[in-house]
Amino acid sequence: MRPSMRMVKVSAALGVVALIVIIHLANPQFFPHLGALLARGDISETASYIKSFGPWAVVFAFLLTLFVNAIGFPPAIIFSTACTLIFGIIPGIVLACTAETVGVTVSFLLLRFFFRDAAVKVINKHPTLANIDKYSGRRGFVVMLIARMVPYFPSIMLNALGALSAMSLRDYVIASFIGKFPSTGIEAIIGHDTITHQEDPTRLIVVIVVAVLLIAGAWYYERRVAQTAATAEQSAAHELHEE
Repeated sequence: MRPSMRMVKVSAALGVVALIVIIHLANPQFFPHLGALLARGDISETASYIKSFGPWAVVFAFLLTLFVNAIGFPPAIIFSTACTLIFGIIPGIVLACTAETVGVTVSFLLLRFFFRDAAVKVINKHPTLANIDKYSGRRGFVVMLIARMVPYFPSIMLNALGALSAMSLRDYVIASFIGKFPSTGIEAIIGHDTITHQEDPTRLIVVIVVAVLLIAGAWYYERRVAQTAATAEQSAAHELHEE
């Protein structure tokens, strides 16, 4: 690694630490209180805490959900469900999905910035890993889209896989945003109905049907792209043979 790039990475790491220190100095009770809240995992209590910010509750919910998804812990279902309890099913899911997408994008950028170079060195030494890396660059969008649709799947694993692969930032963001709607919707609706003791299977069925249709569409798109690529390669090989 070039010395200049090493200094940039050290500066970025120090910037993250400085931000945490500033937050602590501004409100020394924030991190201890938030840590205790998350350790209990009480969704209703989390919702009440977010609501206590009054007019700023939307902003705080967004930033809190973003932060949790950026670090990959604790499970995002706590905050997506809390959002539906505070703001309603549809607004809560939209808010949670948007914040989660921004959060996993921040995670992607940080992981790629700090670790992609090291990953490339390892990948280049192993042909199998190199082939997988190339595949992620060509087909990463569909793979990430389907993976994001799976409810309760650890987000940090997908963040790392996306960041350390050859997937483009654009494909990662779009796949994450679209894929998170079904998974977050299913998690949030189940959590919301469990806490409020309300059962409305219709909306859950609708979300599941949408998820199935999206997965089927992604699978079909992947097959079409693969077939087109194979046809193009065959045509190119045939033209070279004739020459």
